Amino acid sequence: MKLSVRVRGEWFAVPCKGTEHIKWLGEEALRRYHKLQPESTHVAKAESVFEIRKTRGGALLDSADSIKSVLNDDDFVSVVLLSDKSNPKTGPEEIPYVPEQVPGKFVSPTEFISLDGNTLTCDDLMRLGKGELKIKLSKEAVDNVNKARRLLEEILADNKVVYGITTGFGKFANTLIDKKDLVELQENLIRSHSAGVGTPLTPERTRRLLALRVNVLAKGYSGISIRVLEQYVAAFNASCLPWIPEKGTVGASGDLAPMSHLALGMMGEGKMWSPESGWAEARYVLESHGLEPIKLGPKEGLALINGTQLIAALGVEAVERADNIAKQADVVAALTLEVLKGTTNAFDVGIHDVRPHKGQGQVAKRFRSLLHSNIHPSEISQSHRFCHRVQDAYTMRCCPQVHGIVNDTVEFVRNILHTEINSATDNPMVFADKKEIISGGNFHGEYPAKALDYLAIGVHELANISERRTDRLMNPAYSELPAFLVKDGGLNSGFMIAHCTAAALVSENKVLTHPSSVDSLTTSAGTEDHVSMGGFSARKALTVVENVEQVVAIELLAACQAIEFLRPLKTTAPLEEVYKLVRTVAKPWDKDRYMAPDIDAVTKLLQEGKIWKVSKALMDDFHSKQVIETFPNSPTASYHSSTTNAAKRRRKRTNDM
Repeated sequence: MKLSVRVRGEWFAVPCKGTEHIKWLGEEALRRYHKLQPESTHVAKAESVFEIRKTRGGALLDSADSIKSVLNDDDFVSVVLLSDKSNPKTGPEEIPYVPEQVPGKFVSPTEFISLDGNTLTCDDLMRLGKGELKIKLSKEAVDNVNKARRLLEEILADNKVVYGITTGFGKFANTLIDKKDLVELQENLIRSHSAGVGTPLTPERTRRLLALRVNVLAKGYSGISIRVLEQYVAAFNASCLPWIPEKGTVGASGDLAPMSHLALGMMGEGKMWSPESGWAEARYVLESHGLEPIKLGPKEGLALINGTQLIAALGVEAVERADNIAKQADVVAALTLEVLKGTTNAFDVGIHDVRPHKGQGQVAKRFRSLLHSNIHPSEISQSHRFCHRVQDAYTMRCCPQVHGIVNDTVEFVRNILHTEINSATDNPMVFADKKEIISGGNFHGEYPAKALDYLAIGVHELANISERRTDRLMNPAYSELPAFLVKDGGLNSGFMIAHCTAAALVSENKVLTHPSSVDSLTTSAGTEDHVSMGGFSARKALTVVENVEQVVAIELLAACQAIEFLRPLKTTAPLEEVYKLVRTVAKPWDKDRYMAPDIDAVTKLLQEGKIWKVSKALMDDFHSKQVIETFPNSPTASYHSSTTNAAKRRRKRTNDM
């Protein structure tokens, strides 16, 4: 057997018979590690092994087990030394593996998507990030890339002066570079621009960034060689993903720092991650997957780092998650209205027909399919049908108007990003058909930056109104339910602090929705004198969406708890399905218990779209029958005395969910 064993970032190929024990493997790896260290090293020879884990998944290995009983040939193993554990003097502990970035067992996909630079969708990109697809280049893309590269090589042969190819960059645009130094120029560009800081992007986000860069290069306007582009494709398909700090881009001239870190890893420098190896030296990860580091030719370094792909990659995740939570927020709000014994009058077809915003109409239609009707009757609704309530508080009555604009915002931003992910954002750009190389400004991130600031403002409102509905559930003066939705109040605090958490997240969002794209700082010694700050726009939008998911999860937990005080009455069929799903991960509250796990579990249900899935089939059934929708009358309606069924209005609507 041959195992790859990691000790403090160094990897060793350790041959063994398999009959040895795990303890021997750790000691042998440590011996080889010491052998590499210079005499002056501070590592004591008496250093001991603390634990041994499989790198992929992080399973702890028992030192007494035989190697062949727990490991396979070519497995990757991490050895953690006792002194690697967290210590106030030596700093944070060594990271032997990153289990939270490998949810379950990673299975390499078998399905391919062909990238041509023109037809990638936001949904495609999300699937690529999740590792559900591999990529290949279309024939058209290969032809276009080759044509552009031939033109660039012709220009080099003619000794023409072109920015970034035979000159320096930014302020050094007028500095000519000797022909013998053109490759070093590109390598220096990557190394010097790899200046990001902060937490690295997760593998999922790095996959999206890498796939998106391949898609842009496949358009054939960058002058990249097909050899280097295919090496990017091979790294993606092997899930070899460079260390990319999330901070450091101003969003013009593109996302230079993060894109440089991406290229640096592909050069075999810096860190890289794969499911098999965990974090390790990039050169080792590439080698262990049978890949070679890229070697840059003229213009190729610049071709790899110009563009808005970090903004767009994070932005696509933000907009898709925003769409996911927006749909489910309608379901959760309908459930809250139900347990607060609200009226359905505000969702009348006529009201929304005379203010025909698309999103508003969609939300009202969803509410009608979720709440009391002749198709989905509700015992809770029937229990208060004679209460003569005319209208509810804004947080319930105005859901179509408030939630609706979020739907329209998501659609607007998705359209911007769809264009962006299929756009050439390089500089200078190579136009092979015109035999020209032209400098321009397509790298500027203003489009996605402004759109994502708008997305953050829009989707935040879901949390803003959700927290207010949660407050109504908590307050017995509004809800007619026990205070904080718990028995024996005083002895038990119930949902008191869960509501505080929602309030804290909403307050945080109010700061995060300040648009970063209104700011600009001059960089590159005055050459780049207006920038988008789009990287921060994208990161903020993601944080806002995450906070919204958690706030809505707290409302959903509270609404389900409120139902317990209305039993044995049942709500409508779709809302009962939602209740049942929540109860699979969070049981009712009879008395106080540890609440954070329940919030996390319900948040995960929302993130996975499960609340929408369990309710949508019944919502679709309501609309597919094109039935006469039936709702209680407005108290101000007038009736003919001979009409015995005038207590209900009927409107026939088509299926335009």
